[in-house]
Amino acid sequence: MPQLPAPEYPADVRARLEADAKEVIARYPDSRSALLPLLHLVQSEEGYVTRTGVRFCAGQLGLTTAEVTAVSTFYSMYRRKPSGDYQVGVCTNTLCAVMGGDEIFEELKEHLGVGNNETTADGKVTLEHIECNAACDFAPVVMVNWEFFDDQTPASAKQLVDDLQAGRQVEPTRGAPLCTYKETARILAGFPDERPGAVEATGGAGHASLIGLRLAKGETPAPRVVAPRGEAPQDAPPQPGAEHLSSHDAPQETSASDPANPAGPVAEEGE
Repeated sequence: MPQLPAPEYPADVRARLEADAKEVIARYPDSRSALLPLLHLVQSEEGYVTRTGVRFCAGQLGLTTAEVTAVSTFYSMYRRKPSGDYQVGVCTNTLCAVMGGDEIFEELKEHLGVGNNETTADGKVTLEHIECNAACDFAPVVMVNWEFFDDQTPASAKQLVDDLQAGRQVEPTRGAPLCTYKETARILAGFPDERPGAVEATGGAGHASLIGLRLAKGETPAPRVVAPRGEAPQDAPPQPGAEHLSSHDAPQETSASDPANPAGPVAEEGE
């Protein structure tokens, strides 16, 4: 059965989106480079990339709907079906998983009564497991509309989704104040976030992310220097206020440090 043509946006919506699209396209020397932000723009209208949105983007950029569809289905940040006001993503990559991410995800599924990429009946929350979002030093991490909620537990994550469903204000650990998925999509399209306090919320890096910088500046002790076998390890000179060395820096009973178990090739029988 042939597929029906995608419907058009209402005239007032189309006029508004065309004005926004013109602004976006003007940023690029090649108009087709504007496809990603335009997909965010149409997603901000309906909460996901509809066939109408695909047709709109294609018309604005002189592309085929097949070309636009290929891009919109490649990236997970573009939704293919209606979703909630708040996309709650639980990182289940290796570090977050072993730190409790898998447990958080399973408990949220049971608590919300939904599976992966499913939305609660009230249309508030869509739950998904997500790939690494470069916040391993704050594991386990939950993201809501791409804002960070660090160092989560099953209890704190359930409280978070309860607050979202009840309409209570929640504050990300760092970054800008939380907004709805449609509002987030418009910001990702490149339009300014005009909410009070959004510009001032820089959300600087946390302590765990800054250890390397502090080491480079000499504000924390240098790591212990591994000495040749038979010599004592060398400690960096103590500095006032410096954090203690990690237990990982302690001598280990391994083949490299234990003379009773030297490293090297295993001799063949009869040699």
